[in-house]
Amino acid sequence: MIRLADPAAEYAALAPEIDAAVHRVLASGHYILGEDVAAFEAEMAERHAHAVGLSSGSDALLAGLWALGIEPGDEVITTALSFFATAGAIARLGATPVFADIDPLTFNLDPRALPITSRTRAIVPVHLFGRIADPIATDLPILEDAAQAVGSPGLGATCALSFFPSKNLGAAGDAGMILTDDSALADRIRLYRAQGARPKYEHHVVGANARMDTLQAAILRVKRPHLAAWTARRRRNAEHYRELLAAAPLILPTDAPGHVWHQFVVRAPRRDELRAHLRELAIETEVYYPKPLHLQTPFAPGSSLPHAERACGEVLALPIHPHLTDDELAQVAAAIAQFYARKSG
Repeated sequence: MIRLADPAAEYAALAPEIDAAVHRVLASGHYILGEDVAAFEAEMAERHAHAVGLSSGSDALLAGLWALGIEPGDEVITTALSFFATAGAIARLGATPVFADIDPLTFNLDPRALPITSRTRAIVPVHLFGRIADPIATDLPILEDAAQAVGSPGLGATCALSFFPSKNLGAAGDAGMILTDDSALADRIRLYRAQGARPKYEHHVVGANARMDTLQAAILRVKRPHLAAWTARRRRNAEHYRELLAAAPLILPTDAPGHVWHQFVVRAPRRDELRAHLRELAIETEVYYPKPLHLQTPFAPGSSLPHAERACGEVLALPIHPHLTDDELAQVAAAIAQFYARKSG
């Protein structure tokens, strides 16, 4: 099986160090926040003034928007092509997600198509598939959804990260983080993640239980020094794919500064047939995403966003994780060539 993501292979490569870190935490008896979380936050804050560990990427988005002061009745603009949590965090605060169409070349929110109104209070661009979204010229607050772009040097002043196990830097469960240069915002997020209490049992706001587990921080601290090498391998795999698939009838993704290649997503004719063919050959793929956010039940019916809607019918993510071998990349490319040769023959 050629897997789309392989957390087990990542663990196997670092098993002695991860096991030692886990045993150390378990023996300590301290399982929430603590020294490992503080150390991981300091290590992740290389390019930002503050890093705040949280319980998941979804909670990072929610905490970031809460700290920005988003309230019921506010509008927050985001992309129509993303994981549901991007819009779900907006809606959970009682605000209205307003969807913009994508740039068909990058899959990211098109900054030329922002439906800004007098009720717009923030913008949440997404660095989809690890490609940094185009800059947005605005005075509105921006919270970047960088769940798929951890490790990129192109992240802005405030962004939300996810350490879901399949991410470029993955935990052994859920974990997330806010990176920010805004000291006041970081302080509000720290308050939010601990039920709004400071000190314990003295509550100033209605927060949440959104703290990072110590075990996850300890595991992530073992993995983090390898992130740059893993990213370099992803970049190499992407370049290899572009060479191997040059003759295939696919639209291939292009490189860009800061791209960390969380996914290698092509536009494929007869996408669903191709995916079934690859599945028969034990090659995992995924569709990110089969339905755009503006057509999902909680937000539908939304206005037509043709670029996002078309993308959902064509996109296919191929394996690109750093533990793939050159032979496995060649197998994927050969299987794709076989499919289109058979269909045209």
